[in-house]
Amino acid sequence: MATTFRDLLATVKKGIKEASVDEVKKLLDAKAPLKLIDVRESDEYAQGRIPGALSIPRGYLELRIEEKAKRDEAVVLYCAGGTRSALAARTLADMGYENVVSMAGGYNRWHDAALPTDKPLVLSAEQKERYRRHLSIPEVGEEGQAKLLRSKVLLMGAGGLGSPAALYLAAAGVGTLGIVDMDVVDLSNLQRQVIHTVDRKGMAKTASAAEAIRAINPDVKVVPFQERLTSDNVKRILEPFDMVLDGGDNFPTRYLLNDACVLLKKPNIHGSIYRFEGQVTTFKPYEGPCYRCLYPQPPPPDMAPSCAEAGVLGVLPGIVGLFQANEALKLILGVGEPLIGRLMTLDASASTFRTLKLRRDPTCPVCREGAKIEFIDYEQFCSTAA
Repeated sequence: MATTFRDLLATVKKGIKEASVDEVKKLLDAKAPLKLIDVRESDEYAQGRIPGALSIPRGYLELRIEEKAKRDEAVVLYCAGGTRSALAARTLADMGYENVVSMAGGYNRWHDAALPTDKPLVLSAEQKERYRRHLSIPEVGEEGQAKLLRSKVLLMGAGGLGSPAALYLAAAGVGTLGIVDMDVVDLSNLQRQVIHTVDRKGMAKTASAAEAIRAINPDVKVVPFQERLTSDNVKRILEPFDMVLDGGDNFPTRYLLNDACVLLKKPNIHGSIYRFEGQVTTFKPYEGPCYRCLYPQPPPPDMAPSCAEAGVLGVLPGIVGLFQANEALKLILGVGEPLIGRLMTLDASASTFRTLKLRRDPTCPVCREGAKIEFIDYEQFCSTAA
């Protein structure tokens, strides 16, 4: 006798694990290591989801699950009412997944219980075309691209380092870019500051950068700060952003930016350049060292001349700035190994890279345990130390 769908579903449910919405809520509240996967269709997912859920429509499950979850990971599946997720759980068990649970009652029961939901950012057809090469990468996909579009990155400077970083972060779809720079475009900038053009000479660099970014990607919101970073405005400027790319060229600004990032617990992606040499690292507060751990005191002025004084190979800030942008994308997406506790150095004349290990200084006045962070006059600090 032919098996009915009801008989098939009953058989499937006997062979899988199910959990109630309350049990799943407890697991999520406890931050248990699991992958929560929504197997509904894309249009259903766009109307609302359980926070943190990944979307893999049932019809694509076998094709995409290996990109999202390993076979020994705990996986919780849900659909609208519990039927598709039960069938999906059986499929994953057949594929060798060892710990798969279907949420009984599905999203409808979760929603009816007034448990937390959110509305995911769903890409438009134009965005899917624009970011198609990102969507093809398993570590990015639509979920990762949505993270990029929601992210907010502050660029300290629209100069040699900030120019390439801003262009590529904008192209990648980072949704909000803040730019701090009080300078105007000068002809001598154009040898390396590729975001600016001859016809914008004399324009504020923040306005010039915004014009270039809008021409690349209208998805990106630009927030200009045509002002000098000071102890009075640093918290106001940094607070709305997720992280900072430090492209500054003077020690007072670097120290002030570091202190504010530690205080606000924001990653600080540092880059610096000198003639043919560059370096990049990521300072993530309390996970690795901070700038003051690396440079407790500024060097004498003759040991750290500016680019205007010492010169810089035009392509060098492009290389270093793009490594900074790469660090930002890794942090936003949660992939790869950021340069936390590592300093990458570059010698462009020899085309060589080195990576040095960095450690937190237990006596650091800024990030040591129990340190009280107070913004100081770093102009005075640097001149006195020098």
